Amino acid sequence: MDIQFIELTTPTSDIVEAFNRWENDPDLVHLTRPSLTKTELERKAVVTLEDLKERLKHHHIYLIYVDKRLVGEMNYMVNPPHLYKNTPKTAWIGITIGEDEGRGKGVGAKAVKYLEKQIEQQGIKRIELGVFEFNLNAQKLYKKLGYTEFVRIVDFTYWQQKMWSDIRMEKFLS
Repeated sequence: MDIQFIELTTPTSDIVEAFNRWENDPDLVHLTRPSLTKTELERKAVVTLEDLKERLKHHHIYLIYVDKRLVGEMNYMVNPPHLYKNTPKTAWIGITIGEDEGRGKGVGAKAVKYLEKQIEQQGIKRIELGVFEFNLNAQKLYKKLGYTEFVRIVDFTYWQQKMWSDIRMEKFLS
């Protein structure tokens, strides 16, 4: 299995199509975006070429390829306003493995390690992320990679007829 990570610099219509597929996949939506109600959870997201260009102003985005097929994306922002701890030089990370063939094969772990290297090369020493409390696979992955929980934000997102917490985790880079 050949895994590649390629920085997104120029979005294309094919990439926009993939982002829209992932952002509206009923198996993924509850894992990737917080929702306060069932209606909000079920709303259709629309990503345009302009949206991706705008994201690139604030996000470092890397595309994840397995055997030359786009299967996901990962990104980071530096010191965004939604950090729980307002610690200088902190990166907020996100990852989406949007295609089945990229899941359960170690792609996510390799992707996060790659992202950590990119962040560390920028002189950033701390990473923060949020993972919903029902996403046990992601929690297990992040703990395995050295992330530790430091707070839970209760009633953060809706799924399966109830509200769930957002678990904030952090890791300090050497």
